[in-house]
Amino acid sequence: MIVPKHRESDWIFSTESGHLQLLLSSPNIQRLILIGQEQQPIINGSSSSSIYRRWIDPDSLNNLEISLKPLVIALSPKSYFHNENLEVPFLCYEDNIVCSLVLEKCIGNFVGEMLVEDVEIEGSDQSREFRRRLRFKRMPNLVQTEIRIVPNKVSCLDSVDIGSSSIEFSPDLGVLVHAYLVPMVASLALIGSCIEKHVESGLRPKALCLGVGGGALVGFLKTQLDFEVVGVEVDEEVLRVARKYFGLEDGDLVRVQVRDGMEFMDQLAHGDVVGNIVPQFDVIMVDLDSDDPRNGVSAPPIEFFRRDVLLAARSVLRESGIFVINVIPQSRSFYEKLIHEFREVFPELYEINVGNVENFVLIAAKALPCSSSSSDSENKFLTKLRLAISGAYMDSINRIGDASN
Repeated sequence: MIVPKHRESDWIFSTESGHLQLLLSSPNIQRLILIGQEQQPIINGSSSSSIYRRWIDPDSLNNLEISLKPLVIALSPKSYFHNENLEVPFLCYEDNIVCSLVLEKCIGNFVGEMLVEDVEIEGSDQSREFRRRLRFKRMPNLVQTEIRIVPNKVSCLDSVDIGSSSIEFSPDLGVLVHAYLVPMVASLALIGSCIEKHVESGLRPKALCLGVGGGALVGFLKTQLDFEVVGVEVDEEVLRVARKYFGLEDGDLVRVQVRDGMEFMDQLAHGDVVGNIVPQFDVIMVDLDSDDPRNGVSAPPIEFFRRDVLLAARSVLRESGIFVINVIPQSRSFYEKLIHEFREVFPELYEINVGNVENFVLIAAKALPCSSSSSDSENKFLTKLRLAISGAYMDSINRIGDASN
């Protein structure tokens, strides 16, 4: 695999965890050789390669393949030589990044080394699109948080250049760009009638978000859907980064706890008073990655599927509440096993296929969704929800049937 020029030091290509994820994403490949230029030396704590601009020269790549083919063949397993017409495929790593700039690297006590970067990505309609990302070294191929950013005081995007000292970007908290966050929010359509009843009685809907990261989901629930949100994040350094770079703001409607999410739910379930928080949530949303993808699932941590954790989640939900979890399984069989574990605790299960092959949004409910005598058009919350996410995925929630039936 040809590593993109000037991205040789990217954790995707320079760490064992990155190599493992590359192999797991290429199931038909048993041996993978990465080829790139020598990494730039680090001077005074920073690397000259922290700014990346995509560069593609087909002729140069073709010449590189020709010159390297004898070496690659020499490194091939002997079993390959039963065929005289040996062909070793050369792959070019491709993604949608046009340009990137590392803003900061830091180390958290729990998540380890992380980085914040601004990137320009390919727009679907030829328009320029700028994002800010948070990535962890332990799983470098997985973007932990991604938000849209907009340049300040710029009338024409053609003049915008990432890395320019004269351009500053601000977070756009009114839109979700991470592939699985929109379907997670769309799951609220299941309980839209119940939330509407609570709002009419003077109660603000409440969400518990386990895994704050950069705070994109927390901020969206507050600003776009008027939720009261409790966010739980195990690493204080992640929260510092979220406040500095991603627009996370604590206040009356957003309370952040620096704790382990499972322990936090267990404390609430057993009646412990934690930060004056009353356990009766309309929704619990889990957006956490696994420490080790070898467990068979990349998100969330496998411990979240223990019976005691699921029971704790059930106990802190309202009777109409739902438990929403972003799942990235490594196999369909493992995903089906997770569904079985959920069904032991929650009678109603639903899912949303995100459509990117990797993610599924699993939704567990304590009871059948409450019905309403009013139409969806008369439900103010559902109208607000549909406007906030442009109706995406609201009609794509599928009930998971009982395998015993």
